[in-house]
Amino acid sequence: MTSVPSPPGGLEVPLWRAVAVFRVASLAYVCVVVLRDADRYAHPLAAGAVVLVMAAWTGVTAAGYARPRWRGWPLLLADLGVVLAILLVTPWVVGRAALAAGVTTLAVAWLGGPVLAWAVSGGRRRGAVAALVLGAADLATRGMVSPSALNGTILLLLAGVVVGHVARLAVTAEERLQRAVELEAANRERERLARDIHDSVLQVLALVQRRGAHLDGEAGELARLAGEQEAALRALIAGAGPAPVASDDGPVDLRALLGRYASATVSLSAPATPVPLPGPVARELAAATAAALDNVERHADGRAWVLVEDEGATVTVSVRDSGPGFPAGRLAEAAAQGRLGVARSIQGRLADLGGTVSITSTPGAGTEVELTVPRARA
Repeated sequence: MTSVPSPPGGLEVPLWRAVAVFRVASLAYVCVVVLRDADRYAHPLAAGAVVLVMAAWTGVTAAGYARPRWRGWPLLLADLGVVLAILLVTPWVVGRAALAAGVTTLAVAWLGGPVLAWAVSGGRRRGAVAALVLGAADLATRGMVSPSALNGTILLLLAGVVVGHVARLAVTAEERLQRAVELEAANRERERLARDIHDSVLQVLALVQRRGAHLDGEAGELARLAGEQEAALRALIAGAGPAPVASDDGPVDLRALLGRYASATVSLSAPATPVPLPGPVARELAAATAAALDNVERHADGRAWVLVEDEGATVTVSVRDSGPGFPAGRLAEAAAQGRLGVARSIQGRLADLGGTVSITSTPGAGTEVELTVPRARA
């Protein structure tokens, strides 16, 4: 089967890049704030050293989170610990008096970096945990709960929850996309195999079954087994399974519905590619085909050939048998006598679909029922 390559980085990559951009931008803002308020700090030189540490850690996290194998707990915990350490030294560097006078902490917006990183790596809950830890540490550093400080904590919490939610949506979307790509590749491979099998193995099995159907002994048994294997193989490559539920109006592959009727006595020939029809139309056409096969079972020897033709504008299903046939006018006579099996089960269904039914029969030469549905009308 054709291999499906994994996405080169996944949908999370843009989120990690956004976290790195946020760290750089927030670090630039920290530098502006420190330059503006340096004369009000208790230890201005220490504030410069802290800014250098923040710059170095910004580079470390940008490089670390860019590598998927490094996005684990060691780096996440270290990231949270570095920001907590900066918050803890803020009262000494800035001074309690300056903080009480309204001077911002050293981290300012830069402390949101770990919250975003935790949210991207683990979703809403992890982002909320990091936001609560850093928000509590920020309030403790200030020594008081002011409206501006409380608003900063709430913004951190909202950022962690929202970004975490978006990150989980990205992961889910990536998984679904990967499954869709794998399914598409599997379908293409199955269709390729179906074409090859249809052109070789199925034709050989059908030939063996036809040539040996009327022979006795081991030759007849071999023909019967070939017919059974042909039917099973056709159902397998057509993907035949349970019929869709009645409420499903989406496209249905007609081959899957007709594949259930293939057997050792019913030979099904269908295109190697899907024959899509709206669900109700496909089911009605399959039911009409089943009614025709039921007539073969009751009035002929049960041996039938079903041919599916997709002509683009129309879809035609032909059911042919080698039974005794019937003379012209027999169907009208049966309808007049109240026997309406063909009229109701076959012709009525096709009339409702806007299709046509052509029944050709010659005494002693079998019968052919041709069911045609226009795709545009369907």
